[in-house]
Amino acid sequence: MSRDEDVHDKVPSYHAPPFESPISGATIHELRCLDTKIQLGYHLVPHIVQTLLSELPSSAYVLVTDTHLAQLGAVDKFRDAFQQSKGAHQRFLTYEIAPGEESKSRETKAAMEDWMLEHRLTRDTVVLACGGGVIGDLVGFVAATFMRGLKYVQIPTTLLAMVDSSVGGKTAIDHPHGKNLIGAFHQPHYVFIDAAWLLTLPAREFSNGMAEIIKTAAIWDVQDFEKLESESDAIRAAVMSEAARAHGSSQGHTLETRTTSQTLLLDVIRGSVGVKAWIVTVDEKETGLRNLVNFGHSIGHAIEAVLTPDMLHGECIAIGMVLEAEIARLVCGLPQVAIGRLTRCLQLYDLPVSLADPRIVALSKARELTTARLLDIMRVDKKNAGAQKKVVLLSRLGATAEERASAVPDSLLEHVLAPAMLVRESTHMPREPATIPTPGSKSISNRALVLAALSGGTCRVRNLLHSDDTRVMMQALVQLGVADFAWEDNGHTLVVHGHGGQVQASEAPVYLQNAGTAARFMTGVASLVRQGSISLTGNARMHERPIGPLVDALQSNGVHIDYQGKPACLPLRVEGTGMGLRGGRIELAANVSSQYVSSILLCAPYAQAPVELALVGGKVISQPYIDMTVAIMRAFGVHVERVGEYVYRIPQQTYTAPPTYEVESDASSATYPLAFAALTGTTVTVPHLGRTSLQGDAAFACQVLAPMGCAVEQTDTTTTVTGPPVGQLRALGSVDMESMTDAFITASMLFAVAPGPTIITGIANQRVKECDRLRAVVTELGKLGVRASEHEDGIDIVGVPISQLTSNAELSSYDDHRIAMSFSLLACVVPGSTTILEKRCVEKTWPAWWDVLHGPLHASVSGAHLHEALVHARTKRTGAWPTPSAYASDATIVLIGMRASGKSHVGQRLAGLLHRTFLDADEVFAQLHGDLGAYVQSFGWDAFREAEAQILASLISQHPTGHVLALGGGVVEYAPSRALLEHVREQVGPVVHILRSYEAISAFLATSDRPAYGEPLSDVYARRQPLYTRAACMETVNASDTTAEALARQLATPLGLGRLPASPSFFLSLTMADMHEARPLMTQITPGVDVLELRVDLLRECTPAFVREQVAELRRITPLPLLYTVRSASQGGRLPEESEDLYFELVYLGLRMGCDYIDLEMHRPAARLAAVAEARGHSLILASHHDTAGELRWTAPVMRRMYDRGRQLGDMVKLVGVARSWQDSMDLETFRATVARDAPHPLIAINMHEVGRLSRIVNPLMTPVTHELMPSSAAPGQMSVRAIHEARHLLGLLPRRHLFLLGSPIAQSQSPLIHNTGFQVLGLPHVYERFETSTVDERLVQLLHAPDFGGASVTIPLKLSIMQLLDSISPEAQVIGAVNTIVPRRDSDTGRVALHGENTDWHAIYDRARAAHVRSDGLVALVIGAGGSARAALYAMHRLGASCILLYNRTYDKAVALAEQVPVEWHVEAIPSLASVGARADHAQLRVVVSNVPAVATSLSPEQGADIVLPKELLPAQSGVAIDMAYGVEHTPLLVLAQMHGWHTVRGIDILLSQAYRQFRLWTQLPPPCAAIEHEVLPAYAASLP
Repeated sequence: MSRDEDVHDKVPSYHAPPFESPISGATIHELRCLDTKIQLGYHLVPHIVQTLLSELPSSAYVLVTDTHLAQLGAVDKFRDAFQQSKGAHQRFLTYEIAPGEESKSRETKAAMEDWMLEHRLTRDTVVLACGGGVIGDLVGFVAATFMRGLKYVQIPTTLLAMVDSSVGGKTAIDHPHGKNLIGAFHQPHYVFIDAAWLLTLPAREFSNGMAEIIKTAAIWDVQDFEKLESESDAIRAAVMSEAARAHGSSQGHTLETRTTSQTLLLDVIRGSVGVKAWIVTVDEKETGLRNLVNFGHSIGHAIEAVLTPDMLHGECIAIGMVLEAEIARLVCGLPQVAIGRLTRCLQLYDLPVSLADPRIVALSKARELTTARLLDIMRVDKKNAGAQKKVVLLSRLGATAEERASAVPDSLLEHVLAPAMLVRESTHMPREPATIPTPGSKSISNRALVLAALSGGTCRVRNLLHSDDTRVMMQALVQLGVADFAWEDNGHTLVVHGHGGQVQASEAPVYLQNAGTAARFMTGVASLVRQGSISLTGNARMHERPIGPLVDALQSNGVHIDYQGKPACLPLRVEGTGMGLRGGRIELAANVSSQYVSSILLCAPYAQAPVELALVGGKVISQPYIDMTVAIMRAFGVHVERVGEYVYRIPQQTYTAPPTYEVESDASSATYPLAFAALTGTTVTVPHLGRTSLQGDAAFACQVLAPMGCAVEQTDTTTTVTGPPVGQLRALGSVDMESMTDAFITASMLFAVAPGPTIITGIANQRVKECDRLRAVVTELGKLGVRASEHEDGIDIVGVPISQLTSNAELSSYDDHRIAMSFSLLACVVPGSTTILEKRCVEKTWPAWWDVLHGPLHASVSGAHLHEALVHARTKRTGAWPTPSAYASDATIVLIGMRASGKSHVGQRLAGLLHRTFLDADEVFAQLHGDLGAYVQSFGWDAFREAEAQILASLISQHPTGHVLALGGGVVEYAPSRALLEHVREQVGPVVHILRSYEAISAFLATSDRPAYGEPLSDVYARRQPLYTRAACMETVNASDTTAEALARQLATPLGLGRLPASPSFFLSLTMADMHEARPLMTQITPGVDVLELRVDLLRECTPAFVREQVAELRRITPLPLLYTVRSASQGGRLPEESEDLYFELVYLGLRMGCDYIDLEMHRPAARLAAVAEARGHSLILASHHDTAGELRWTAPVMRRMYDRGRQLGDMVKLVGVARSWQDSMDLETFRATVARDAPHPLIAINMHEVGRLSRIVNPLMTPVTHELMPSSAAPGQMSVRAIHEARHLLGLLPRRHLFLLGSPIAQSQSPLIHNTGFQVLGLPHVYERFETSTVDERLVQLLHAPDFGGASVTIPLKLSIMQLLDSISPEAQVIGAVNTIVPRRDSDTGRVALHGENTDWHAIYDRARAAHVRSDGLVALVIGAGGSARAALYAMHRLGASCILLYNRTYDKAVALAEQVPVEWHVEAIPSLASVGARADHAQLRVVVSNVPAVATSLSPEQGADIVLPKELLPAQSGVAIDMAYGVEHTPLLVLAQMHGWHTVRGIDILLSQAYRQFRLWTQLPPPCAAIEHEVLPAYAASLP
């Protein structure tokens, strides 16, 4: 039961009026908490000092603050005030500590106490705690214990401290085992709350404190809560606005100088403090009532324990409040409207309300949040009673269920917190008839709200849907004086006091956020203003949304409206002309949005004359919504007459509000409880929805459920359904659901258990909702054992008996509320249990759905996946341009761009490179409709665009993976196609804009036979470019024959093929002004380099167009991953610091260009950085900070905080300092070791300048390097890869190793030249030698166990026998049965060396075949020879995806034996003759041939006398790749034959090099300098040939 209303009070002193201090003249509000006086005001420092001298006389006053506040002048202010006070002869001392939670320690406390003793302070000392919560807690504890207790006063300077920690007497320090574990209750004598300190706070800290104010209002005072809701802008403006911060030091000091905003802010602070003071007065030692101030803290503290210090206390408590309110909804029926209001109030103060907040999603440690972990942390909570967890539960806004925290079982906590729901079969459970109210209709809510506001009198609107649109609209209507609003019935009823259509001007802009409906309806309302002006604006997205036709129509009727920005979009300014709407005929283009029509209809009765509204421009969009508006107007007394098909006559009159208006239940939501009745054979009634409904989905009961065997009863306002006995629903054969498309998913659940086929049609538009709903339904039904298939306009379902449904399935919700709710219904009858993933997606339309299913519907549901992360990796982006999501590696790729941009040419080549199938949408169109030009000529461009969109939807539905699709150039000009492309880039695969210069396109089209545009090409080009930019998430420049290769490299990152580099690793900073200068140098400057850094700020131009071309050029000339860096001037770069928008525009461009790594400067605004991190897809973030001025030391706490911030923002952290001595480098290494131990994360940490080179030498990961051929180094002290290795060797960090070639005969091997060349080029001290032996003897054993053994290559005859000496063997080498590489693995802790065996032969074969772009679908491969290397070749072909591997050997029995030895899944087939290959049915699929026999053993004709004759018809006409492992002859018979057929060829020396490169990386962990090696080896090889 809720607390009685009489208990709702604050400390008696709260109600006392303010007074003028006789001591200082300041206007003071005073409260009492026990014996503590709490005084509130503005600019109180002089008042504080005079009060202390008067009321707390002492021999010494000690001001304790932190160094940050001292720098802001806090110490000076108090010193001046003490000096100016007459007769102040007492000592005034100051003590400063470092800011941050780490100062709340025993060490800091002890140091402060030592200082106090050294200054001979006695028991009459008064201590002033001036700062945030850390200062207050620490100083209070010192005061509690020093000389057994000192007087102290709290002077909180943060909002959080003002309303929380400064009041109540809790003092404490932290311990390694937890926060606040050592402390005492010690009440201060005074708390001085000076709101002027808040002017020094960052906005985030202000919001942090507002969370506590909202909390106390939510548990205690609904009037304060309503004030926080309605006055948020003014409250924030008191200290956050530029005007507030520009005022002098006295504004607000007295009541006469106090602004309205200042009064409001102080009032809500006073209200919050008053609540806490009352509770502490009643329950000082926290025995029960004081628990109430912990609302939101049970869960919030658990979240904070994981996310601190990156998320602030108030931010975590805000999320905790919402989640604990959801628990209250489940446990004690807290209305959803209360949760919605709480959520929106928190959002008004920029506080997060869910774990999906971008600021949390951007933190890598957020992935550590699981339900199980939160519950485990919640076990340790002072509110708990033993193992029973306690949570503060709201009964309504302003009241709690009990006067203490309530016991809540873990099962209910799991119900709310878990990311998934386990639904158990529950048809056997007895159920009484249930009445299930559903959320109100959004469309009706919006219209009823405007009409009630425009009416004269009072209207009570019930069942209103609380959405962003309605909240924004209410605020706007109040701001314009159109209406006043109040809540009744615990928020269930909105009382609207309308002012009869009176609209007042507003000096402040009306901010409509991104509420599209509100923007359109409020434009109509604003047109009624008679005098003054109204400005309507919104967020950046709203500034892109069209409103032109509505404005045109209003302007034509005398309304003076001007665009204040982009034409046809907000912001708008409406000037009153004395008359508002003129009336008469208004023509409106209604083929874009029906909301334009509704906006004019709603306001038309207040025109100066009756209005005749004519809809022009073609087919009217969404006619049912226009009919809905007309019907609701009728309920408010205005009868609209339809005098023509598209003409409406509206009389001139005032709306008359009905006393009560019931908003219909949302008809789409109503389908779920009604379908539950149908599935479970029970009875359910939905109120506020009957046969007179204005919504199409209301027909679901009569048109779907009744024919399936349900009993349906409808009144004007209710719908009741009684299902048949379980399992007796009837299939319908076919049903057209075009009039209720949103309900098709619900219906599909019923058809799934109605035995027999049902065909659903008319639902094609459901492909482009939150997901492709047709595909989703078909996929998830399949998991339950129900056969379903898609067709162009719908799906076919073959229902099965319930007993045949598959148990224990896990069903994806596709982040789609309708998918989740529908399948949860079906799960109630599935035998056993079913898991519904992504359960929170239901919040879009019915947040309480799981509570309803669990409660009144009595289904068995519980939280699931308790150990799964509650926060997942970022996929969405929030920035100026769309960026790639995190796609699957086989995702379909869509290419868009101008006609003649090269989409088809690039796409065909790209498909081959990425082993995908290419489809050209224009060719598909031609197959379906014939010649494109003829079609356009016959039916027009509009018909073509509609058909094109249908083809696109079909292609995406049928081919979401494994394809490259090239689309027509004009696809972006059609809105439905743009929506499809948005769906593709968010949920399917990358959409890539192929850019080509206008000149190149124009030249090509001059000779084209494609249909003409009918307008200048330049106009088309200019119009489409921004459309392409918004439709695509990636872009590339088509300016060479290697565009496809460059694009393939660019796509590697979005497709998830990138990775963090190993250690050691290096990136080369490119300092050229134009990357075309790098082309001739690339092979010389990149040896040993893992990554290339593009320094965007060093380019000749920092424009997006130039940068785009530079990235494309780099992709063309190198396969190396790219680190994309835009370095600002303060960080050692050239981009002007003030060019913040350009900085982020360029960063987003880096994401669109698919750059592997993105450098983010941590000094940039946190919210914008978090947005980039959220948008990153598979790109890896390098969070960087460069202290180029040398102001920071590695020993300073700020450096650790910078590391922790970077750790949460990025996948890697880069910290750069300045070394002035060797000690700076020593401090850096201590820092590196400390963070590696305490909080390991990939770290690049270096010092600049010559003396800092040691840090570059020892840095293990992604060390930035330069090269002597570079124009300049990117930073002082940069070294080359070679120089770093040589220095590491000299320091003993890189000892010389000896490596060997083992086997016999090996005298002619090129391996020593290969590896020694690589060592020399990279500056490695190692030596590679031959060790000839044909047996495993003692000499070999000693060599392998020598201390300086670095690795070995193994050749015949030791590849099998060497395995007995190894400690481990890779799975590949085991299955192949041969080792050709030995890698010593050293344990850094014990020094023990383990010998590991690998096989790189198969890798070399596989890599070379992949490089030839061999497609794996239906692949047939041929392996010649059954000797030692044949197994490696067979394995390589298996890994390549061959469906059949033919094995031929001169001795057929050996081929048969080998085929029988390898795993059957390799599909190896021994063949007796090569002559039979050409006659095989699958001969055309033969695309790889590998020969493992000596070259002399093969020939092209019998006359040459070789053992194996290669028939000329062996190879099919289609291109493939021939690999000959023999390298004693360069042009073997097989390679000659392959060249004759146009096949790719791979020589034996090529295989040797490829496998050696893999060996080199295994031994050194470094990329081999391939070009330098081949420069030496290939001439030597050619010279060795006979």
